[in-house]
Amino acid sequence: MTGLLSTPTVVAVSLICKAFLNSPFCSVTVNGLPALMEALHSEQRQRGRGIVTVSNHISVLDDPIAWGVLPTRLHWSSRTTRWALGASDIMFTNPAFSAFFRAGQVLETFRGRGVYQPAVDTAIEKLNQGQWVHLFGEGKVNQQHGFKKDDNVTRLPRFKWGIGRILMETALPPIIIPMWLTGFDKLMPEHRPFPWKYIPRLGVKLSITFGDPLSPEDIHTVLRTLMRERMTREFNSTDTSRRREIDRVRSVVTAIVQQSVENVGRRVSGDTLGKNIDR
Repeated sequence: MTGLLSTPTVVAVSLICKAFLNSPFCSVTVNGLPALMEALHSEQRQRGRGIVTVSNHISVLDDPIAWGVLPTRLHWSSRTTRWALGASDIMFTNPAFSAFFRAGQVLETFRGRGVYQPAVDTAIEKLNQGQWVHLFGEGKVNQQHGFKKDDNVTRLPRFKWGIGRILMETALPPIIIPMWLTGFDKLMPEHRPFPWKYIPRLGVKLSITFGDPLSPEDIHTVLRTLMRERMTREFNSTDTSRRREIDRVRSVVTAIVQQSVENVGRRVSGDTLGKNIDR
C-alpha cells in the first residue's frame, strides 16, 4: 500500500511546497541548482552511481519545503525524488504519521541506536540502486544558538558518523552535493509556545544553495589511504583496536563532508554561518 501511495503523496507535497515558495508569504533565492539537476541526469547514474545531498538543518520545514524549488516532473519518479532519514520520535509517532512519511520516502531512524540500524542499511541499499538520498549531517535541528566556535571559527555541530558508514559501504562512491539553507530558522523558530510553534512565520527570505559536487574519487582516495593504514596495523591488533580504526576512518570521511557543507555555508552566510543572503 505504501508503494501505491508514494507517488501521489510526493507529488501532492511538492505542489504544496512549490505553491508556498511562489506565494507572497515568502521569497526564495536558489543558487547552484544546475549542479543537482546535472547529477540527477548524469551518465554516472546510468552506470549505477547514487546521489547524496547533505545540508545544514535549521528547521522542521527544511524538508520538504526546500524541494519545492525542483521541477514538478522530477517528483513523479522515485529515481529523481530524494529518500531521507527521519527521526522516529518526531515523524513516526502514530500510525497515520508513519504511513504518511513512509509514503513520502522517509526512512524511520532511531536516535541513539548508532550507525548499525535498518535506516542506514536501507540508505546504503538505495544508493546501490542508483537512488538519491538526502542527509542532515547534524541529525537534528540546530539553529544559530546551536553552532559551536572552535578557535573563534563558527562550526556546525559534529556530523553523525552514519554518513561515513554510508559512503564507505556503497558499492560505487556516490555523487556528493553539499547544500546550505538560510532563513528556514526564521520561518519556523524553535522553542516557541503552543500553538505558534506549529505556524510558519510569513514574509521570510529563504535561500537554498547547492555547492559543487565532491569528487567521488577524492573520497575513494581517502578511503583507500586510510584502509591501507588500517591494514598495516591489523596484524598485531585486537578486535577492539580494529573497531576503533574503523571508527576513525568513518570520522575522517564524515569530517570531509562536513567541511564541504561548511564551505558552502561560509560562501553564502559568512564566517558566522548565521546571516541570510539578500540578493
